[in-house]
Amino acid sequence: MATETSPLYIPLEGVESEHCALIVDNGLKQVKGITTHKVELNNQRALITTDREEALPEAVQAIRGLGYGVTTIKRTFPVLDMTCASCAVSVETMVKAQPGVLSASVNFATAALTVEYLPNIIQAEGIRKAVQSIGYDLLTEGGEQEAETLDAIHSEKFKQLKRRTLGAVMLSVPVVIIGMFFMDIPYANYIMWLLSTPVVLWLGKDFFVNAWKQARHRSANMDTLVALSTGVAYSFSVFNTLFPGYWHARGLHPHVYFEAAAVVIAFILLGKMLEEKAKGNTSSAIKKLMGLRPRTVTLIHEGGHQMETPIEKVNPGDLILVKPGEQVAVDGIVVEGSSYVDESMLSGEPLAVSKKAEDKVFAGTINQKGSFSFRAEKVGAATMLAQIIRMVQEAQGSKAPVQKLVDKIAGIFVPVVLAIAIITFIAWFFLGGDNGFTQGLMALVTVLVIACPCALGLATPTAIMVGVGKGAEQGILIKDAESLEQARKVDTVVLDKTGTLTEGRPVVTDIAWLNGDNGAKQMLFSLEKQSEHPLAEAVVRYYEGMAALPLQHFESITGKGAQALISGTTYFAGNQKLLQEREIDIAGALIEKAADWAAQSQTVIWFADDKRALAVLAIADRIKETSVEAVTALRQAGIEVYMLTGDNEATAKAIATQTGIDHYQAEILPEQKAAFIGELQSRGRMVAMVGDGINDSAALAQADVSIAMGKGSDIAMDVAKMTIISSDLNKIPQAIRLSRQTVAAIRQNLFWAFIYNIIGIPLAAGVLYPVNGFLLNPMIAGAAMALSSVSVVANSLRLKWKP
Repeated sequence: MATETSPLYIPLEGVESEHCALIVDNGLKQVKGITTHKVELNNQRALITTDREEALPEAVQAIRGLGYGVTTIKRTFPVLDMTCASCAVSVETMVKAQPGVLSASVNFATAALTVEYLPNIIQAEGIRKAVQSIGYDLLTEGGEQEAETLDAIHSEKFKQLKRRTLGAVMLSVPVVIIGMFFMDIPYANYIMWLLSTPVVLWLGKDFFVNAWKQARHRSANMDTLVALSTGVAYSFSVFNTLFPGYWHARGLHPHVYFEAAAVVIAFILLGKMLEEKAKGNTSSAIKKLMGLRPRTVTLIHEGGHQMETPIEKVNPGDLILVKPGEQVAVDGIVVEGSSYVDESMLSGEPLAVSKKAEDKVFAGTINQKGSFSFRAEKVGAATMLAQIIRMVQEAQGSKAPVQKLVDKIAGIFVPVVLAIAIITFIAWFFLGGDNGFTQGLMALVTVLVIACPCALGLATPTAIMVGVGKGAEQGILIKDAESLEQARKVDTVVLDKTGTLTEGRPVVTDIAWLNGDNGAKQMLFSLEKQSEHPLAEAVVRYYEGMAALPLQHFESITGKGAQALISGTTYFAGNQKLLQEREIDIAGALIEKAADWAAQSQTVIWFADDKRALAVLAIADRIKETSVEAVTALRQAGIEVYMLTGDNEATAKAIATQTGIDHYQAEILPEQKAAFIGELQSRGRMVAMVGDGINDSAALAQADVSIAMGKGSDIAMDVAKMTIISSDLNKIPQAIRLSRQTVAAIRQNLFWAFIYNIIGIPLAAGVLYPVNGFLLNPMIAGAAMALSSVSVVANSLRLKWKP
């Protein structure tokens, strides 16, 4: 915690003048708890002193709110040795208390700490030492090495757990048989003691070690409950075996509970093993994505020499050969050759995509039959695949709003259960008659065994992990759990037109030649190829592959078109006004065609020689094939759809009519888009904004749920909370459906986790004993506790198979 005697330096970005420094200084003045503050312009930092822990993150937030940057590092570290949700709360609390840490969040399901910190105040090793001080550990290596180390640790841990579970079960079975059916055989207590001791003190030793670590730091977790319950049962049984006369002298029979202690540990180890296995399945999406990265590539050196090279040694600018069936290793641009590439692992689209010179290719995609070489552009962590993996990991590690309540409950769960167990024992001791002590002891053990903070801790994050992973497999990137939870409430979707509903680039939709004679098409192509107008590009793409003729006296006529001399004849391409000014004859059939296209809000281009119009072309930004289907699906789901565009009224109306959108706004500026969303929100609407351009970023930031098209601008994708990689609008109703399914799974998980503990703990305490004489056996309680966590994870995994 920061104090007045500990000044904190905040590194600043974008503070370029005294005026900027003054703005930041005045902003810091408004932050509660800051006692002194000063901005050092030359050192690009702010100095604050404070006696309030929350002041540092609030100061950083204030600086960023003023439009300036703060240099921070945000990383996710695997946390080792956590055993329950209470452990996650302990680690999170400890990390948040470190000076320089702005935010920290621990996800028990992913066993990961996501932390943002000031690198000038604290480093990863300092965070690790803080975590180690309370009995846990962090993996701070980073990159591929970290992933491999973590896999090795988890694999070894699972193998050990399997061996310990098998050993515990094999030793516990004869103890149970003797305890239930052969108690009268000679030395029965000593045989059970002999068999249960390895289970409790060797195979179950981790529960006691971890409980001791917690006790040293005045905290408690699930290990504390298991260690206390089995330790009490085992110790009581040892005492009764060695000193049976103590009870005989008091007229009581000395019961032993070796089978309870052994079986509880066996069941809990079995539950942990099943839980680990199930939790591994929840992260299968990440494993699939990571598995898409090849280990080596074929580099083409100068002179055409080919060499197999590890992927780590590939640099931007390197030329790489991709053979049939191979995976693309890094992002780049095709230089030579052509093929079809399967991009379904990134976009969720099943059809392979044609690739030729100048086309982009992405890491993790799979080449089909052809071969091609491409120039590496982005390597390592900069590739789209690496960014997707990072985004999915961060989203899976983030917390849904409902998790905050669960964390609070998990934080006090174990102390409350300990209190209930003690109260239960005292109540039995005074009210239980002759056997009050032994029955009270067993009730205490049963309460400790049946209580399960893990089911609560796993309820939300496992569902989030599966939901985010399923989204990634379908080509829907979800940045955080909050947006996944919010999407289910969306009742209004606002769509940008260009690049969202439409392809985002003009294409030739139709062409009519005079008398059907297209003999001059090469002249048209040659003239438009020289022009730099966007509409000319559409014509060039339409006649792609055609050879251009030499031009003379090319002239671009502003606002009208272009002209040039080709093979001794002057040709014109442009609007009708250009032809009229040159007194060029236009046939009635062509005028009629042009009028029809103009009525459909398509742009018309004329092509003529110096005597007559030879052709008329219709150019439009074509509506995506999936747009109509997606709008229909949204409307059927009861969601209102709006379209916003800067285009003219006629075009907007035509697009809205074709796509089935009732509400639209034309000729709207970027800042008006955000204001329009704000107006919808003021009417109580939950708004999702879908866009692809820089001009959509303000509206995306304003919306409750922001969705970017993956083939749009980087700024739009940075601002948006969801990204549709393939730009297929059908993914939007899919994302909303996935949100509803995930939230339903979270609610089911939380319901069963709460109900299990609310019913199980009173039953274990013996609340039904005065009514019908029912007492819960500690062994049954152990089995129930083990299965509660497994059932929560299994319910989350059901999401994978939902349509």
